[in-house]
Amino acid sequence: MINLLIKPSSSLCNLRCRYCFYADEAKNRQQASYGFMTEETLEQVIKKALEYSADGCTIAYQGGEPTLIGIDFFRKSIEFQKKYNKKGIPVHNAIQTNGYRLGKEWAEFFAENHFLVGLSLDGTKDIHNAYRKNASGEDTFFDIMDTKSIFDKYQVDYNILTVVNNKTVKKTGKIYEFYRKYKLNYLQFIPCMDPFAEGIKINGNEPGEEFSLSKQDYGRFMMELFDLWYEDLKQGRQPYIRTFENYIAILMGMPAEACDQNGYCGIQYVIEADGEVYPCDFYVLDNLKLGNLNTCTMEEIDRKRSKLRFVEDSRNQTEECKNCRFHPVCRGGCYRYRTVPETDGMKNCLCEGYRMFFDYTLGRMQEIAETLLLK
Repeated sequence: MINLLIKPSSSLCNLRCRYCFYADEAKNRQQASYGFMTEETLEQVIKKALEYSADGCTIAYQGGEPTLIGIDFFRKSIEFQKKYNKKGIPVHNAIQTNGYRLGKEWAEFFAENHFLVGLSLDGTKDIHNAYRKNASGEDTFFDIMDTKSIFDKYQVDYNILTVVNNKTVKKTGKIYEFYRKYKLNYLQFIPCMDPFAEGIKINGNEPGEEFSLSKQDYGRFMMELFDLWYEDLKQGRQPYIRTFENYIAILMGMPAEACDQNGYCGIQYVIEADGEVYPCDFYVLDNLKLGNLNTCTMEEIDRKRSKLRFVEDSRNQTEECKNCRFHPVCRGGCYRYRTVPETDGMKNCLCEGYRMFFDYTLGRMQEIAETLLLK
């Protein structure tokens, strides 16, 4: 199985989210935006990926805002998939979107072609609108809720992605109840990042940006969220929260489905609009180019990845981390957060928050895992 993450609109976006990690990445390379992907580049990407894969392919689209390129791009992608899937391998399509003013046509397309859609929503109106404005500085909450309603009507398969920022942590319970009220049962919560130039200051007591959260606040947020989820679990009505489900899978002896929870980077092909490939969505930077699929083969790209030792370097952790009693389930977290230099490796800037969370929840997660193993 190979995993493509295509950026058809590069860093172009119709929102101006204050904490956007990809806008920050774009500022840290020579060319901020590569515009829109051409049909010719898309064809090369799909053709080479399907010829290379032996057992399956996941094609995800992200941005910027990927839908800015227009729906015909995605129709053409489906057409190329059918044309070049000569081995008959499973192909899964997914997209991460801000959901801003997407209407019936998009919903029908996603449903008809079985796209898994990630919809960005930061909780209740006041929290969402704090940092997720459109290009004119206007609030976007009701636009996203309109899209959610359209997705429900046309039975689009979607989940909610929520960025945990300094405002989120103060309203954990309200956000949880809001999601329950609107039957949002598939949830992802990801911690807000400081910009590259800030070096991710979450490791200190003074976060680097207005929207940042301290490591202690992140720990408290995760603890409160788990309590709410666990109470619903006991009543058989819990939502799917990706982080918790992955930790329980790890405790059951299975690999995490989320690469950040495995403790090292997986093999990914992140493809910018010009066809250039990078090893990770958090590292679409000039010094990590692996090759361009307009001219390179997948094998050449893999060789460049190996030469750069990106995956190997993502295993760089301190001895303190490796010897921690929580390491078998925590595994050091995402490479992008492992930014605190120590004499023997790199430490996760959220470490104290993770320790708080696991100290508080690990026993209950082990009980859940043991119960599931007995079934």
